[in-house]
Amino acid sequence: MTRLPDPVPATDALPQAGRRTFLTRAGTGAGALAAGALLAGNATAQPQRDHAPASAGAPGAGPFWPDGIRLVISISMQFEAGGQPPKGTDSPFPKIDFPASMPSDPATNTWFAYGYREGIPRMLDLWDRHGVKVTSHMIGEAVQRHPELAREIVARGHEAAGHGPRWSSQYAMTRAQERAFLSESVTMVEAVTGQRPVGYNCNWLRRGPNTLSLLQELGYLYHIDDLSRDEPFIEQVNGRDFVVVPYTLRNNDILLVEGRNYSPSAFLEQIKLDFDQLYEEAGTRRRMMSISAHDRISGTPQMVRAWDAFLRYAKQHPGVAFLRKDEIARYTAASPLSVREQETI
Repeated sequence: MTRLPDPVPATDALPQAGRRTFLTRAGTGAGALAAGALLAGNATAQPQRDHAPASAGAPGAGPFWPDGIRLVISISMQFEAGGQPPKGTDSPFPKIDFPASMPSDPATNTWFAYGYREGIPRMLDLWDRHGVKVTSHMIGEAVQRHPELAREIVARGHEAAGHGPRWSSQYAMTRAQERAFLSESVTMVEAVTGQRPVGYNCNWLRRGPNTLSLLQELGYLYHIDDLSRDEPFIEQVNGRDFVVVPYTLRNNDILLVEGRNYSPSAFLEQIKLDFDQLYEEAGTRRRMMSISAHDRISGTPQMVRAWDAFLRYAKQHPGVAFLRKDEIARYTAASPLSVREQETI
């Protein structure tokens, strides 16, 4: 069976020192890019796990992932703050009709600003403490407005994935318009982070009839705009393999929390129940748990506490590994055990 390369050993200094020391050490601009090359390599960066996976035949081991991994957990960290429209954006605030004289919505924009000022920095320290690597779906305009933060995400070993250059309904675009839109997304992220995205997430998962074909033409390896399975799979696009690394709504902070619906403790209980079921099923089939963290929601103090408790809980179970989506996609593409879905949705 194809083996994923061994993880790069983590140092004890980085998680303890936290973000401020990291920024001092790695710097920004060219220094951060150099640190990113050291920690993450290139677009085919090597996986980094929170602990050594179970060996084959050990308790908790499974035959469906490499190195005796039983269950893979895939975490999305959405970098959207700063890329939202100036007004009329979904937020916890009541809907209002904006007069033409009001160029933006300051209240909502401060809610988003929390994501890049507090949320992502706090989550980056959390991932470091647990040795977890995530996939960050980046809106191009957010990356351009906050390049140091985008570079830091990659420098810490996380994946930079595409999420559009801005919040737009790409499903309503012509093929030519959408191609330009997707190309711009690649250029904006790569120019700042030095990493070319190989994965993509549409705004609210709404893709159009040309989206998958265009993504494949532009060199993407996978997309996540699918909720239909609890494992990655392969579908045919223009007669060629294209990988799906499914996303989640049920383990998604923007639907469950966002200051309106769930409490952090309810979110924690729900994702633990999800984990327990998938971990049990993973003894007989390939399973992957998807969880979503948005910058201005999961980056709040109480939600980081909930995430910390979940990561500690999951890591107590043998054979659990946290992998980036590009790692998952490459293994899925190469594995003879991967599901090949014939149905077109």
